Amino acid sequence: MDGQRSLNDRLAAACSFTALRTCFPILTWLPRYNLTWLRMDVLAGLTVGLTAVPQGLAYAEVAGLPVQYGLYSAFMGGFVYCVFGTSKDVTLGPTAIMSLLCSYYIERDPVYAVLLTLLCGIIQTAMAFLRLGFLLDFISYPVIKGFTCAAAVTIGFGQVKNILGLKGVPRQFVLQVYYTFHRIPEARVGDVILGVSCLFFLMMVTMMKSTLRSLEDSPSSLVQAARGIVWNFATIRNALVVIAATCVAYSTEVIDYHIFTLTGKTAKGLPPFSPPSFSETTANGTHVSFNEILLDLGGGLAVIPLMGVLESIAIAKAFGSQNNYRINANQEFFAIGLTNILGSFVSAYPVTGSFGRTAVNSQTGVCTPAGGIFTGIMHLNDPFFLSASLAAVIICAVAPTFDFRVVRQIWRVRKLDVLPFLVTFLVSFWEVQYGIVAGVAVSGLMLLYVVSRPKLKMSDHGVAVVELASGLHFPAIDYLLIPSLCLSVSPPRSAVLDCHHVSSIDYTVVNELKDLLKQFKLHDVSLVFTGLKVGLQEGLVHSDNCPNVTVGQCVVSERIDFSLHVATQCTIYAIDTFHTGVEMFNKLYNILFTLV
Repeated sequence: MDGQRSLNDRLAAACSFTALRTCFPILTWLPRYNLTWLRMDVLAGLTVGLTAVPQGLAYAEVAGLPVQYGLYSAFMGGFVYCVFGTSKDVTLGPTAIMSLLCSYYIERDPVYAVLLTLLCGIIQTAMAFLRLGFLLDFISYPVIKGFTCAAAVTIGFGQVKNILGLKGVPRQFVLQVYYTFHRIPEARVGDVILGVSCLFFLMMVTMMKSTLRSLEDSPSSLVQAARGIVWNFATIRNALVVIAATCVAYSTEVIDYHIFTLTGKTAKGLPPFSPPSFSETTANGTHVSFNEILLDLGGGLAVIPLMGVLESIAIAKAFGSQNNYRINANQEFFAIGLTNILGSFVSAYPVTGSFGRTAVNSQTGVCTPAGGIFTGIMHLNDPFFLSASLAAVIICAVAPTFDFRVVRQIWRVRKLDVLPFLVTFLVSFWEVQYGIVAGVAVSGLMLLYVVSRPKLKMSDHGVAVVELASGLHFPAIDYLLIPSLCLSVSPPRSAVLDCHHVSSIDYTVVNELKDLLKQFKLHDVSLVFTGLKVGLQEGLVHSDNCPNVTVGQCVVSERIDFSLHVATQCTIYAIDTFHTGVEMFNKLYNILFTLV
């Protein structure tokens, strides 16, 4: 009956309105929605849209896809995240880092890109159901910063060719640097002039916006009005630059004066809502099966889903902390995964949270995730943009992510953490995905080294005391055997292993303790464990590899039969005090005996 009642209670809890709100976060704010929220959401959504449209086109270029795929990718996120997202500020869509990662796996093939989106969504949704968010904890902060700094350099320099109007430059970074400088004489003057002008304007407006914070406390209404105008002007700077540059370029095209490189006219609206293709027939008639596509995607099926959720959740946590609300990490997994699944039906490539657009969303005063709906609607237009202006937008967007000051901060905290940062940063110039893997591998090896080399504190007061400063795991057991070799050069005595900091042991540790006991037996020494938790005591007592185990208070004497004693009440300090007291008593006795 109790089991049946417990099952009924759990079913009732799962079907409750609270559980429903957890699955559909829109139910937490929709009943309280009002006209004020609607006005702020519309304003924020349209403002973000003016930034998102040119960025979407530009990031599609980074991914190696036709520019309209950037619009397709930015469309679905706002609608899905409005229902399932837990952050009011986050906007989902193409980003510079995700676009760069995709470019290494999709081989400039839209079929690969759309299928990768579907598979990423399935993987991310499965991670949400399995609650595998802890996997992201293995990607350390130095690795993330090394990757983002390298990505900023790679993406930024990759746009130099567009400002110069160069075609056919290799994608690989080292070759890209060589051929870009080698082909500077081939640069198109019109693209250079307009691209540099756009870049200068964006940098100037960004610097103006950064000075506005010093005017927040000004009592003058005129200053506040001017501050508001500059802030709004700076917020839509990307759209203003792209529109102005496009007007200039289009006017030259009308008079048949072709001095600029255009992106070309994009497809109007969205493609038909249909599932992605699971195979492909190339232009030369070669049929590529689903299995072959999976092999070609390779590590991208692991790297891109993980980096997608890592980037988005990090952004959501940052703005949640800034604006005093909490997010549900597993629900964020689900929202991103479902966005990618549905996005694959409108020919999107993988998306994640955008830091820049999320910052604009937050600063504009968005009240709910509904602002993303108005951002998504703005991607249904029919743009016709200049490549050099989009390149300027990308360079200014990724420039803030290159923050080498973090090296100094890492160095001050722990000098060794600079190593995974540098490994990730340098290897990423070869291939971005290899940089991430190399950084995680170095961080993992550093972590394993700490586990395999626990700090030992040796003391000697008639009893050899080995104090473990951290846990005991199987990689450390051989390192722990070394102190036992020192016992061969000293008289037979007892040894104490302080296990106050040991929370768990595994079968390998218990098995290796048998060898440790043999070493102590050869030297006629008794080994005493102190500070063991109850669960660990039971594991040792019931182990066949450690025979003759007794549990109880340990008694230290000159000669004890070979056995393993598990100390439940005795501590190191008691042992030290005992032997110190014995020594003092012997000295006092000798003095009295001399006097007598």
